[in-house]
Amino acid sequence: MPRFSIIVPVFKVRGYLHACLDSVLGQSYRDIEVIAVDDRSPDECGAILDAYAARDDRLQVLRLPENVGLGRARNAGMPHATGDYLFFLDSDDTLTPGALRALADRLDETGDPDVLVFDYARTHWWGGTRRNALAQLLAVEDVFTAAERPEILDLLMVVWNKVYRRDFVEREGFTFPPGYYEDTPWTFPVLLSAERVATLDRICVYYRQRRRGSILSTTSRKHFDVHEQYARVFRFVDARPALAHWRPFLHAKMGEHCLDILSKPDRLPPSDRGEFFRRTAEMFRAHRPDGAPVPAELRVLEGGYAAYVLRRQAGRAGRELGRRARQTRTASAARYARARAALPHSLDPDLAVYSAFSHRGVLGDPAAIHRAAREIAPHIRGVWVVADEERAAALPPDTDYVLLDSPEYRRVTGRATYFVNNVNWPGALLKRPGSVHIHTHQGTPLKYMGADLLGRPGARLGTDVPRMLRRADRWDHSLVANRHSELVWERAYPCHFASARTGSPRNDVLVAAPGERGRAVRARLGVPDGDTVVLYAPTRRDYRRDGLVERIDLARFAADLGSGHTLVVRLHPSLAAGPARGLGLTELHRRGVLVDATDEPEVQDVLLASDVLVTDYSALMFDYALLDRPIVLHADDWDAYRASRGAYLDITAEAPGRVTRSYGELARLFGSGSWRDEESARLRSAFRERFCEFDDGRAAERVVRTLMLGEPMPEAAAGPVPVPSQGAGAGLPAPS
Repeated sequence: MPRFSIIVPVFKVRGYLHACLDSVLGQSYRDIEVIAVDDRSPDECGAILDAYAARDDRLQVLRLPENVGLGRARNAGMPHATGDYLFFLDSDDTLTPGALRALADRLDETGDPDVLVFDYARTHWWGGTRRNALAQLLAVEDVFTAAERPEILDLLMVVWNKVYRRDFVEREGFTFPPGYYEDTPWTFPVLLSAERVATLDRICVYYRQRRRGSILSTTSRKHFDVHEQYARVFRFVDARPALAHWRPFLHAKMGEHCLDILSKPDRLPPSDRGEFFRRTAEMFRAHRPDGAPVPAELRVLEGGYAAYVLRRQAGRAGRELGRRARQTRTASAARYARARAALPHSLDPDLAVYSAFSHRGVLGDPAAIHRAAREIAPHIRGVWVVADEERAAALPPDTDYVLLDSPEYRRVTGRATYFVNNVNWPGALLKRPGSVHIHTHQGTPLKYMGADLLGRPGARLGTDVPRMLRRADRWDHSLVANRHSELVWERAYPCHFASARTGSPRNDVLVAAPGERGRAVRARLGVPDGDTVVLYAPTRRDYRRDGLVERIDLARFAADLGSGHTLVVRLHPSLAAGPARGLGLTELHRRGVLVDATDEPEVQDVLLASDVLVTDYSALMFDYALLDRPIVLHADDWDAYRASRGAYLDITAEAPGRVTRSYGELARLFGSGSWRDEESARLRSAFRERFCEFDDGRAAERVVRTLMLGEPMPEAAAGPVPVPSQGAGAGLPAPS
């Protein structure tokens, strides 16, 4: 008996069917059967199914004599299922790599629950990917019932984001009804009846968003089916007195769902909209529980259709007024900034404004400069710009800050003398005569930046290079850690700044390499004493719109490293809030397979806690070289990366350590121990000499004294940086 019976209804999806079947049959987990139900598809889907069935005996094709629709096609497949769990997958969607293995592991971990709910991501026709906005509801360790966690019913009411224990489905007699919205009278009864529900915080399905929309996006009277579908739900609850307490919840859900359909201008013919509202209102009144309050947003159903239309029109008018008000405020802020810049009063020589990573908090080079200024020049008041109150709440308790675009922000930036940032300031901030703008950048450049992107249309997608250069015209000083950076920044940003050979302030801590700090981070991350920490830090890709390309099977890599090793993963900041972590990283962290250190605020802490860095083309390698610890460059797509983004040097020819071109090479490198051999050390030494020449541990001090206080101070001595005296692991246990 297979673990999963995957039922795939098929109708007019010839352009997507190959991808769907490939994603299922190509899974590493193979204990499955696939039941493809050809719902009398008029295109070539039948031939495609036959070809796949001839190659893989796990696929069986069921042909229906007439078209019956999505729900009843699923019903037709269920009697043929023999697996422990039913999985209903739409034929234009796809499974993510490793999805079935993750589902099987979670089922084992939770003792075969009735239902396992997992995550998904929408994939748009234009290339974007967006994770389910309610993914946090899936981060639940134990099994539960809907009564214990009713928020599970706030998830999208679809059938394909769950797997169902087959004997549970058969015992309860669940089936799909005909018509639109057939998932509604399946999902609510299933979740309300399940005695054991489990969740998996992992994206297992890519939910394709077609340009022309789904069948539910079409204009049709079939949308009236939603009323009967909810009537089925209410009949189910009425037949089970123990579920009576769910009636207020379901009553509200029904009202919300129907009003949502009515709010979409392309769902119903204009002549049918009044009838749809009236039928919804009738049903809303008929099923209203005695004494149950009506939510404010649903009270419109207690009035007539004319009142509903007037309210909709008023809402649109209000939104338009709000939009115009925002435009007026923005224009006023720009005029205010220009007026402030022209004021005759002098700047405050003791006021500095800091920002990092688009106003995320006290981070990076600006943070290191701020700390040094507090010690060396305590008379200079440092004020941080943060994006919102949530960011402000996470600041250190003694941090002076202003919110972006607030009146306080405009007052501070109108008077400050010093501006320190690793990202460009907003365009509305005008540079006043006498102010000093210090730009720190975010690392040594490998990939093309600034004006060099003009020849790379794919890499500059969404980037206004001329505007970027106009903002860079405000820079007075550009900090550099090596001559390579100096030359690149002057070419990529043909502006009026002067290069400052200060070194990178954020990396002062790496030159000192305090062992106790690294040990503290290891303890915080839960790394066992004595383990060798392998840090994997990949960068984003410009040949994919969302930047995410999975180069390594992380579970396999962690297993191949073996006992005595801890794999720590640090994603690129631009991928941290996207779907990347939901594609397995979060789940593997929860299970203790690896450590996800993406949320560690200071990346230097993660570097200090590690014994070896595995990266592709991340600028972290230039910082990590300061630790004089092994670096492995995994460059399996170097040609594609360089062709799409552009690179200032062939990093595979001037690598900081061993280079691998496939996962097999990477695994063998660690299996043999050659990742830390003499050749690795030789390559690292040459790399350090070239790219770490100005980093001597005094960069932040140098910035404060020379660029803020105007004191004479020699530049950092060029040449190889002293090797940290603590050795491998910065005082941590050396790799065995």
